[in-house]
Amino acid sequence: MKHSILSSSIALVVSTGATFASAVTLYDYKEATSAYEDAYINGQFNVQDGNQDQSSYNLELSADYERVFSSPDQNTKIDFSGDTSRNRGPNKGDKSEKSYQATASITSDQYFTPGSSGAFWYGKGEIGARTDMEDPLTAVTLGAGYGRVVNATPMIRAIRLVEALQERGLLQGAPSVATYQAIAEVIAKESEYRSRFGSADYQMEWIADIETALGSDLSTRGTIRIYDVLNKERISTRKYGWLVRAGAGSVISNYDGSNSKPALEIGAEYHYPINNSLQFSNETLLTTVIDDGENSFNAQNRMALTYEISDRIDWENSWQLNYSNYEDAENVTMNTLVSSYRYYLSNQLSFDLTAKLTDLDDGVDDNGNDDLGKSLTMGVTYRLK
Repeated sequence: MKHSILSSSIALVVSTGATFASAVTLYDYKEATSAYEDAYINGQFNVQDGNQDQSSYNLELSADYERVFSSPDQNTKIDFSGDTSRNRGPNKGDKSEKSYQATASITSDQYFTPGSSGAFWYGKGEIGARTDMEDPLTAVTLGAGYGRVVNATPMIRAIRLVEALQERGLLQGAPSVATYQAIAEVIAKESEYRSRFGSADYQMEWIADIETALGSDLSTRGTIRIYDVLNKERISTRKYGWLVRAGAGSVISNYDGSNSKPALEIGAEYHYPINNSLQFSNETLLTTVIDDGENSFNAQNRMALTYEISDRIDWENSWQLNYSNYEDAENVTMNTLVSSYRYYLSNQLSFDLTAKLTDLDDGVDDNGNDDLGKSLTMGVTYRLK
């Protein structure tokens, strides 16, 4: 007997033979229990020699990881970001310098009314490490918020899958919005299929249930096309919705050696898929540590716009603002603009061309960062998940 973990809602989907396209958008996706995972390693290296005292070089490596589990009553996110660099200048006597920083956190939003976009309470834990620290950062926060951000990536994959079948004449008519939802629900359960059937065999069951949700008998060519879209085409994460949060907690230990300091935070997120190829996101976090005579305030804002030019090409743009205010030190403001052209050599490996502008205002003159920093680099990114 064929095993299936299709939700019972799929049985209610009625196939349609209409010849007019359904006006389906990412906002039509109603998030069910699902999980997604993004993991990347990025590397860039350049070296110069000739007409200088010694060869100079710069090596940069970074890693990013995000895993989100979503269900009607909760959203839980595990996040990691780290980078390291090693460089040497062109002048005689310039020594090799290295630095690193890494942070990891887990945030769990628990909704008072399951399935709603209303109020929730949340808990957060964070750890961090960086060059020349006295102690690692450890902090905990408890607070409340309102709103919900929905991961709509399964729906954009369902839309792309249907488009691919129609382009090859393998699917006639236009599926209903309910059919798209049913397909997306099965796509969202990929990790569940993998756990139940094993990594070697799960795709047979997974793709078979996607075809059942589609409500159309496909040829072998159609099944192969579904496999190609799901495994060989890179589709970036899509989200919609907004939320705000505020909490209080404690910095158990900090980079400067201080410990057991009360802290406050306010955060907000807004995600808007402008169309099926263009995604806008903005995330803001304000934090303050209360320490008698040494209070600090930090503000971070990241705005991003990603355009999927084709199945193989993404154009990613971001603006990162970081502001730090300390009672016993100069305020520091950093603005970073990044524009990356990313060509996917495979579903996991991409070639990147990145332009970056960096403006740092630290209140200190003649320390090597007074001018606008400009760079154009080439590198590769390997997608682990």
